[in-house]
Order: sequence, then structure tokens, then C-alpha cells
Amino acid sequence: MALSGPNLPPARGPATHLVVLVHGYGADGNDLIGLAAHWQGLLPTVAFAAPNAPSRVPGAPGFQWFPISRIDPHEMQKGVEVAGPVLEEYLDAELARLGIPPENLALAGFSQGTMLSLHVGLRRKVKPAAIVGFSGMLPAPPPEASAPYPPILLTHGDSDQVIPPQALFMAATQLGLSGASVQWHLARRTGHGIDPGGLSLAGQFLDQAFRGLLKTSGETRCVCKPS
Repeated sequence: MALSGPNLPPARGPATHLVVLVHGYGADGNDLIGLAAHWQGLLPTVAFAAPNAPSRVPGAPGFQWFPISRIDPHEMQKGVEVAGPVLEEYLDAELARLGIPPENLALAGFSQGTMLSLHVGLRRKVKPAAIVGFSGMLPAPPPEASAPYPPILLTHGDSDQVIPPQALFMAATQLGLSGASVQWHLARRTGHGIDPGGLSLAGQFLDQAFRGLLKTSGETRCVCKPS
């Protein structure tokens, strides 16, 4: 199934890198493409794309990568395993369209989109330059790595009532024990959303990842920034 959604060309010149924004349950690509405007100053030669998930939420206007009836790890794992190949196909098509090598890709997801970004990004044959996850969870144990994992940034609100903030620490711990390099940020007084501090950190993280300045293993640390 071919996905479609909004995209944004680089602010300057031809695209050298691609950030794919993966939206959450009940949203669409327009919900996240606006993040690009906050990052383009640091990433002027980066293209952005925000595909709509493949199916509508029943009885609602938004889209879903997979159905969710409850926040259950087994349900999440089954969901990302089904949705993963659809996103993979889109990533490969966008990279080919723009003439960008696969190692110059980054994934940035929100909520359900974080689950899918982690699942797909950790399993791609050519690993992306970075994965950013807002307000999500790790839906399945990391695969055994044949190459270093991409650097990962996870942010979460401490008042999230949709996906508990404990999911951040569980994901960071599990990823770190598997050998990934993980930075994390817990936003104070923030619910199920993206705080200004996390948004700023994500832009800096992507910039550093694309310039090859981040560790790819052996580090799990908090990056503290005021919310």
C-alpha cells in the first residue's frame, strides 16, 4: 500500500538528508509536518515528509498505523510487525525519489509513531542516522544488531496519562542494555504531547546525528533542558 502525506523541501539547495515524521494514533501527517519549521534553521538542506498512516480510525477523521484497544505490549508488538513493512516501503520510495542514501535518513515519531519508528529503524538493513521518539514506548525487544544501532533520543511528559512516563525509562533501559546509545528527556508538567524543551533538543540531536557527532553505542544519559 503506497502512503501519501505532506512533505517539505529543504530550505536551501538540494536535499542531502531526509527526516520522516511518523504521526500518532488518530492524527495524520499534517499533525507533525509543522515540526519541520522549528528545525529548518539547524537543518537547511534536510527534506521532511510526514505520511498518513494506511487506515482510518473507525468513526473518526484521523488515521492509524494499527488498531489500538488498550496500551498492551503484546498488542503493540503485533501492530508494529504488521505496519512495519508499509512504512519501510514508503521510506525506500522517498529516499529513491530524492536521491538520498539510506544512511542519511532519520525517523521522528509521536506516540504510536514512536513505536513504529523504533521498530522499523532498529531493523533496517542500513540503519538510519537517528531515531527520535516523543511520548511513546518500545513495542518489542530490540533485535540482535548486525551493525551499530542508530543514536536514539526519547522524550516524554511526566504527566502523560495516555502512555505512562515509566515507558520512557523502560525503553531507555532496554535499549541501553542492548547496546544502543540513548539520550532521554522527561518534560515537567507535560501530558501526552511535545514540550518546547524536547522539541529544541530533537532539532539539536538531528543536527548532531547528521554530522556524525553522536555515539552509536555504550551511552544512556539524561539530557536535561527546562520545559
